[in-house]
Amino acid sequence: MLYLSAMKPLIRGIGIIFGTLHAEYRQLYNRYFTDIERFKGDARAISQQVLDRLWYGDFYRTSLGHYNFFWMRDFGTVAESLVRLNQTTHVHHTLRWALRHYRKAGRVKLCIDKAGNVFNAPGKPSIDALPWLLHSIVVSGYQLNPREIAFLSHEVSRFVDKFLTETGDVKKDVRYAEMRDAVYYDRSAYATALVGRLAQCAKQLKLNAFPFEPSVYSELLTFHYWTGEYFRADRASQTFSADSALLPFFLRIVEDEEMVNKTLDYITKKKLNKPYPMRYGEVPKKKLRYRFGMGPISMPNYTETSLWTWHATYYLHLLTRYKRPEYELNYKQFCKLIERHGTYPELTNPDGSWYYAPFYKADPGMVWAALFLELPEVERPAKP
Repeated sequence: MLYLSAMKPLIRGIGIIFGTLHAEYRQLYNRYFTDIERFKGDARAISQQVLDRLWYGDFYRTSLGHYNFFWMRDFGTVAESLVRLNQTTHVHHTLRWALRHYRKAGRVKLCIDKAGNVFNAPGKPSIDALPWLLHSIVVSGYQLNPREIAFLSHEVSRFVDKFLTETGDVKKDVRYAEMRDAVYYDRSAYATALVGRLAQCAKQLKLNAFPFEPSVYSELLTFHYWTGEYFRADRASQTFSADSALLPFFLRIVEDEEMVNKTLDYITKKKLNKPYPMRYGEVPKKKLRYRFGMGPISMPNYTETSLWTWHATYYLHLLTRYKRPEYELNYKQFCKLIERHGTYPELTNPDGSWYYAPFYKADPGMVWAALFLELPEVERPAKP
């Protein structure tokens, strides 16, 4: 028993290395040696076929390309949509599978491959993996057992110690991965919103290891990030970035209707929803700090003015939630983008063409299709 206990760190380390290498291999293989599979039908039919293919009977994969394993962030964003699409059983099965591997690894991280190896990608610890896990548990009504509760309580306590100050704010000098993983932010609005969601979920699940009230994070967002038109990307710039501008509203950390409408007005004014919804953001007003290998030489315009279908669906959800007149046109344009490629793309260039870069190729068949399928349908003219 002592021998096995001593070997656990080594086994976990090997698993992390194996998982990361497998992810890199899949990315290289899909970039250079595979074609993009096209599905027949309209946007909803294409999206449904993608989603059906991503369920293998054990857990939801993230894509039909090189992300053919479990990403907590991606699954977390679609968990509620999957429940509303009558896939609660699959959601619970995925959560049970993920929690088993997390407990075995002794840590919640961003990725799990099909062999059960738990790792982060990119390599820095993720500030949003645990919040998205708790979010998925809450929105799906997953019933935690005592061992899972004890494990999550420990992870919440670890999260507080690693990422938060004594007042609950995100620490300034801690490096971590988040949704916009190509850049280093100075405490992004996205990260603050996700900690706010963790606060909400921990309270609902009675995980008392989290000591701060959810209201702390709505106040931080309003005080530090609100420009009068949108939540700025981080505390070092005024830049509009869709992850930081939309997620605080999408997750209902802030529910001020006037603030939402000002943000949606800004998107329309700046044409960030043209020709398709929607661009990651504007051209940065100051030079960004990029992660190694993810800068403008190897991955040009990866998260600047490129179109991310993830953010398009958050945007469409907010348009319909707040009964905005732009919804119908933007929904139709987004359908055209899906139909143009015959799959649910990860990201495209600003003109809607597939994103290729020297060291990256956008993935097809994203699980984010669930977010689109949950949206109310808009009648479109039949094709001749």
